[in-house]
Amino acid sequence: MIGRLNHVAIAVRDIGAASQLYRNTLGADVSAPEALAEHGVTVVFITLPNTKIELLEPLGADSPIAKFLEKNPDGGIHHICYEVEDIGAARDQLTKSGARVLGSGEPKIGAHGKPVLFLHPKDFNGTLVELEQA
Repeated sequence: MIGRLNHVAIAVRDIGAASQLYRNTLGADVSAPEALAEHGVTVVFITLPNTKIELLEPLGADSPIAKFLEKNPDGGIHHICYEVEDIGAARDQLTKSGARVLGSGEPKIGAHGKPVLFLHPKDFNGTLVELEQA
């Protein structure tokens, strides 16, 4: 069902400073910041030869990233994202297997303009998993 690793998301307090670290220290290709109000985050993507890193900064006090940073003040890995061929079929198969989809269970449009879903971390060894339509 799952395809390639699309990205690893890292929560940060200061997306500008984190972007500079990746750009200037590691020599990475870093995108411009993009605010995603529906998800409560500002994102930056770092393009690597085999995948991407997504930096997430809270957009407002109600952001899920703000809550994550309360528990993890230094930031850290927030989630991993896998591609799937058919997000609806993947959701149906996962829920039949007992996995929990967060939210309404209906895909939302993610940072890449494609449908995404999140799976409960307790069902995946403590890891928040995002699925993105390939």
